[in-house]
Amino acid sequence: MIGSGVYPMEKITSRSNEKIKYASALLSASKRRECGEFLLEGARLCSDAAQSGVEIVRAFFTADALSRYGEYISVISAVCKECCEIDSGISGRLSDTENTQGVFCVCKMRDASAVPLKKGGRYLMLENVQDPSNTGAIFRTCEALGIDALILSGGCDIYNPKALRAAMGSSLRMDVIFAADPVSYIESNSGSAVFLACVPSADARDITQALKDCGERATVCVLGNEGAGLTGEVISACGERVTIPMKGRAESLNVSVAAAIAAWESVK
Repeated sequence: MIGSGVYPMEKITSRSNEKIKYASALLSASKRRECGEFLLEGARLCSDAAQSGVEIVRAFFTADALSRYGEYISVISAVCKECCEIDSGISGRLSDTENTQGVFCVCKMRDASAVPLKKGGRYLMLENVQDPSNTGAIFRTCEALGIDALILSGGCDIYNPKALRAAMGSSLRMDVIFAADPVSYIESNSGSAVFLACVPSADARDITQALKDCGERATVCVLGNEGAGLTGEVISACGERVTIPMKGRAESLNVSVAAAIAAWESVK
């Protein structure tokens, strides 16, 4: 039983408690970068993190959460370094949602070590994709379809609370490669991988045919910002321009939809 002595908990009743102030500050991207930690919210999401090997430094549960989400909280508590019970009024300071479940975890960010592109691997690369909902949805789709890793250059912080919720745990499990300079990354890996610049252009090659011709080489479908698309420099660095053929009067697709199609075409 949580809180019965098996998992002894400190009880926090003040919103000005230092642990609460620190956890709340992690809702800021600059604080996350400074500390290398992030705040995760939600019973199932925190439980998934615990099962996925994410290092949980500290957890906070309201009394209501302890009574309603005991199974999830047991999983969290088994790997967490420190568990605290908080008053329900404090949860509003930690929550990024309208109706919080009262379960929060302070977690360590993963190491940003480079993952080599493997022969025959299938990857997506995002250049400056800003919307956290799009970023999270792309993670979720890529994990479901079996994409080997996501390569990120600029854009949304993957530890943004909205991005974490949209990913539903996928961003905590999938391999992620951070490429600060997308052109340099593409050029340094072009010997072992084919980079395909995804553009909404009728004169670009059909993505299905282009992927068929990649053979056993690693393939990377590169997608750009929601409004501006890929930069000219990134398009030039890629080996080929490809497009998703569209009918009707639509000029382009939402980037998360385009990413889902590109991922499906890559692995099918």
